[in-house]
Amino acid sequence: MHSERFFDDRRNLVDFEDDILVQCPRCGKTAHVSPAPEHAGRPGRELFAHRLVCGHCGLARTKPGRGYHLITGAGSTATDPYFELPLCLRAETRHGWLWAYNFDHLALIRRYVQASLREHAPWDDGGIRHTAVARLPKWIKSAKHRTEILREIDQLRRAAIA
Repeated sequence: MHSERFFDDRRNLVDFEDDILVQCPRCGKTAHVSPAPEHAGRPGRELFAHRLVCGHCGLARTKPGRGYHLITGAGSTATDPYFELPLCLRAETRHGWLWAYNFDHLALIRRYVQASLREHAPWDDGGIRHTAVARLPKWIKSAKHRTEILREIDQLRRAAIA
């Protein structure tokens, strides 16, 4: 049932911010937050303007570039860092919030949780403390919560696809 091994590929939360799935403030369905087209793919794109677009009701908003706050996970209310809208891929568990920016981020968390052997690069090998996996709350990292978290991840995925 559990994959044998997970190795942290050093992706940061910023690496998942090209398409953040949020709840539209107008219709409540899935909307997308992404860098404004002129900034897409640029290094440091998280500091530039971002767009909120809902394909269901047509809502479109632009947020000018400025600093942003990172969601750390523990105690988070699971909102996006630009418009501060609720994420679509979020669930409040008895331990805390389980959330992901998009399906790729959710898949990374799933691979990590289901692995019986979790490896990471050495601490002195540059930036490992800031990876998306390293920032996960302790209760998600705990093997004793594995089944519960995997069940919640599967429910999030099914609900978002439906």
